[in-house]
This record gives sequence, C-alpha cells and structure tokens, in this order.
Amino acid sequence: MKKPIAILLLLFAFAGIFSLFWYSEWRYSLPTPVPEAYHAVAAGERIDISHAFNAPVKKPVFLHFFNPDCPCSRFNIPHFKDLVKSYADKISFAVVVMTKDKNYKESSIREKYGITVPVLFDTSLAATCGVYSTPQAVLLTADKELYYRGNYNRSRYCTDKKSNYAQTAIDSLLASKPEPLFNNYALTAYGCSLPGCKKQDQ
Repeated sequence: MKKPIAILLLLFAFAGIFSLFWYSEWRYSLPTPVPEAYHAVAAGERIDISHAFNAPVKKPVFLHFFNPDCPCSRFNIPHFKDLVKSYADKISFAVVVMTKDKNYKESSIREKYGITVPVLFDTSLAATCGVYSTPQAVLLTADKELYYRGNYNRSRYCTDKKSNYAQTAIDSLLASKPEPLFNNYALTAYGCSLPGCKKQDQ
C-alpha cells in the first residue's frame, strides 16, 4: 500500500513542477505591459546621458539595461559580453543596473557577472531612453541620437543568435546605414517590468 501512495505523491510533485515551469514559460512569452505614463522616445531623438555617463564625444554608445533579479537579464549576460568583446574598440558600452535593491554595488556586479565596462546605477536613464523592461539594448549614434532601442533577439532569454537584432543595429550604424526595419519581436519589449523588474501578468 505504501508504494502506490509514494508513486502517487511523486506524480503530484512532478505535475506541480511541470505546472510551475509551464506558467513561467507562458508569462515570459507575453510582451511586457506598457506603463500608463510611458513616454516613447523616437529614433533620431537626441538623448542626454552626460549626467550619468561620460562617454567619448565622437563614439557611439551602447547601454545595456540590466536587472540581476531578472532571469531574462541574467541569461542575456553572455551575449552582451560577446558584443562588448567584438565592438569595444568602436563603441562605448555601459551597463545600467535597474533595481531597487540597495545592496548591489558596482564591484559586486562586476565580480559576479564578469563585467568589464562601466556599471551605472542611474535608473532615470530608463525613462530618458524610453525603456520600461529588462533586458533592453539602447544604441546611440556618436551624436547621441537614438538609433535603436529594443530586444537583443527573439528568444525569451535573449540568447537566440540567429535573430541578433542588437548586433544587426550595431553593424548598420558602424556602416553608416539607416536603422534597419525591425519586426515586432525586436521592438516590443519582453522581459521584466520596471521599476521592480518583476514580470507582470496580463
């Protein structure tokens, strides 16, 4: 009698784990809800980041909006670091940490994630750039005009290198081309909502 009960309990446990996994997959497949007071920033609009990041005058800037508590952000770190490794000589990179947790420091973020670029904690940059979720990529021209704001790629965890939206934007900018025509998977935010960066259900 004990064996069937144990098997039944195991089945219930596996069903519970599967349900949690499915729910997590489902909610992160939904677009991040647009905040009611959201102010969109159009491509070509000049972005003033001088108060937060002293970037070289004539060099494009890539801002990586990141929350260490957001699973999408954590899974995206290797891809972001690949971009830094490939383009650091041509573009100024910085990580913008979006969290209310005061325990995070620049040194801890650098050490834990192997970050070698500046780490910023000025959360006002999100509104300045029109960002309302993490992870998000923002690419500014050398004149600090918005060239691209959107996802890294199509994958839930921003790890699908076959749809490298952010890298495509970088390559186009460096080639002095107009911003590519991206689809909704590139420009519709998916991930964790700001400011708390917890995924909201619709």
